[in-house]
Amino acid sequence: MTDESDASPSRDTVQSLVRGLAVIRAFDAEHPELTLSEVARGAGIPRAAAGRFLRTLEELGYVRASAGSANGSGIGRTFALTPRVLELGFSYLSALSIPEIVQPHLERLSRDVDESVSAAVLDGEEIVYVARVPTRRIMSVRITIGTRFPAFATSMGRVLLAGMPDAARDALLAASALPALTDRTVTSTGALRDELARVREQGWALVDGELEPGLRSVAVPLHDRRGDVVAAVNVSTSATRDSIDHVVAEYLPPLQRTAAAIDAELRLV
Repeated sequence: MTDESDASPSRDTVQSLVRGLAVIRAFDAEHPELTLSEVARGAGIPRAAAGRFLRTLEELGYVRASAGSANGSGIGRTFALTPRVLELGFSYLSALSIPEIVQPHLERLSRDVDESVSAAVLDGEEIVYVARVPTRRIMSVRITIGTRFPAFATSMGRVLLAGMPDAARDALLAASALPALTDRTVTSTGALRDELARVREQGWALVDGELEPGLRSVAVPLHDRRGDVVAAVNVSTSATRDSIDHVVAEYLPPLQRTAAAIDAELRLV
């Protein structure tokens, strides 16, 4: 007999919920409308299962389907999420005071530097955007609230990783894939660990073309009342427009002042 304490965590996993969420995540800013086959591929599930999940989500109001085949097969139809899916994240954002606090600060910072500015939190190996003020499109993908990127290759991700306890950070890095997103991406765990130590010491991170060629960004951490790093803010720009020296000299100081003002408010929460 197997002791209950040795039971695999997967025993408590509801696979239908896992698959249903995978169906929702198959849609993104670059793929707002998908066919049944595309949903199945994006979610990594059989076509028949994808069809059942889509019909369920449609009945619940989270998915809408275009006019197409009326035989229930889904052939000729495309699917898209509805605004109702925002309910799934609203509870989290409502409980998280960071977006409400940082947004006016980001708007002022963006006006001051005339560049796109953002705030993000860490979720496992990824950063998740929770606030943003764009001025121009500087990436091949559109960044919106909820957009995710690998933390290791982003300026906000690095200040968030640098702010973690050493043991937790090392365990996360050991379990993380570090793909070469560009020819400048740091993919060595040792080199990344050294960089995070430097980020922790200096209090900011600059990433130059590691997430996407030509993209430069500088980020600083945000702290709660206990001094723990809870989020990050950054300024992003194009390498063709701003040199690294210009980014550090002109954008970092106002970014640090903005972070200090946000920290002062977060300490009151």
